Amino acid sequence: MDNLDYLFAAFAVVWIGIFGYILFLSRKQRLLQREIESLEARVSKRGSHEA
Repeated sequence: MDNLDYLFAAFAVVWIGIFGYILFLSRKQRLLQREIESLEARVSKRGSHEA
């Protein structure tokens, strides 16, 4: 039964890593989305000044 403990620990580590990576990617995506929105606002503001 000792081997099952190691198997469970390995699965736990892998799943924790996967969830951590997903959280990292979602946070990075939110930051990039905010930056895109900011850049779009700046471009539209600049376009309205030129017209």
